[in-house]
Amino acid sequence: MCRPPSTLPSPSPLLPGIGWLLGRLGYGRYVKDVMVEGRPEPCDCAVAVSHGTRIRSAFSFAVSLFRQVLPYLLLGAGIGAFIYGFIPGDLIVSLAGPDNPLAIPVAAVIGVPMYIRAETIIPISAVLLEKGMGIGAVMALIIGGAGASIPEVTLLAAIFERRLVAAFVVTILTVAVLAGIVFQVLSMI
Repeated sequence: MCRPPSTLPSPSPLLPGIGWLLGRLGYGRYVKDVMVEGRPEPCDCAVAVSHGTRIRSAFSFAVSLFRQVLPYLLLGAGIGAFIYGFIPGDLIVSLAGPDNPLAIPVAAVIGVPMYIRAETIIPISAVLLEKGMGIGAVMALIIGGAGASIPEVTLLAAIFERRLVAAFVVTILTVAVLAGIVFQVLSMI
């Protein structure tokens, strides 16, 4: 199969295997019992539910869920914004620059507390590459930040126990480091 040079294989095929492994390790028991507001309604196929009733029910459920996760979302977004606004790019390059043999794992760990949005990936990458950071470390930072940012982890903590959230973060860090290594090796070819 002929691919354009900028297209790399996706790690997505690994995800079902990771899910299977976590299931085999018994991580399903770390999902919290989350109560949905409302009461169960009997199922009667003879009664048609109007479109308006379905919309109101869906909206009510969305509002209830939003109220449950709003404190976690605000906390995570606030912490992420603080870190993003107050950590200079030079500091990141000094920790995960070309002189550090552990630059890729360090960059992945630095990326996790940062809240890297899709709109900011290109400018952040350009600045870090211009300052001398390797492509592998930049990719690890981006994957770590986009995959397991503080807002996302705090939201997951609302419905999962700590051990499962930790497994999620470790999985993201592992994928970030492996992808960073692949990008670094490919950049040397």
